[in-house]
Formats: sequence, structure tokens, C-alpha cells
Amino acid sequence: MPPLPVEDARDTRLVVDRTRCQGHGLCAHLVPELVKLDRHGFPVFMDTGVPSWLLGEAQKAVEKCPALALRIGGA
Repeated sequence: MPPLPVEDARDTRLVVDRTRCQGHGLCAHLVPELVKLDRHGFPVFMDTGVPSWLLGEAQKAVEKCPALALRIGGA
């Protein structure tokens, strides 16, 4: 799946469905610039949009999320 077209990276964010997330931590491993893990191993996202140079890695994190809890969405 090709990366999503981005007009303004500030409006493009990684979003997690907390009801699906199981705290695997793969997203933090794939895009540590955007995701950190809390003390329980669940993702905490940086308060910034996804810059264009990280969009491919962010899309990879979405595709590899074992719980299908991660997506790229608008602000």
C-alpha cells in the first residue's frame, strides 16, 4: 500500500484505537521519533504531526500493528 498523500504534515498524525491496542510496542520500535511507551508498554504519541520524511515509517508501523489498532489520521 503506498503512503498517503500529505498536503500539510502538521495535520497528519498517528492515532491509536486504545480499545484494540495490546501494548506490543512495535510502533515505538518502528518510529521512535513519534512514539514512546508508557510504564505499562502502551504507546504515547508525540504532540506533533508526522513529518513527510517519516511518513513511510509511520505507514509501515500502521501496516505492522499486530492488533490493527494504529492508523494515520487528521488532527
